[in-house]
Amino acid sequence: MATIELAAAVAAIGAGAAIAGGAIGTGVAQSGIGSAGLGLIAEKPESMGIVLLFMVLPETLLIFGFVIAILIMLNAGII
Repeated sequence: MATIELAAAVAAIGAGAAIAGGAIGTGVAQSGIGSAGLGLIAEKPESMGIVLLFMVLPETLLIFGFVIAILIMLNAGII
């Protein structure tokens, strides 16, 4: 049975929290943007590009969370 150090376990929990926080933030942001964007596309179909851009912007929150999780795991020696 492999033993895990306490610092590595805490770092793994922190990395998971970073990814979870980014995912929750992205979902909350995209929920409002998606409903407003669909209403705008229904009235002005030519605005599809700008709505798509605004739907993609919150994904950076998840990317930042992923990068932070990787940095946490690198500093803890997990990967």
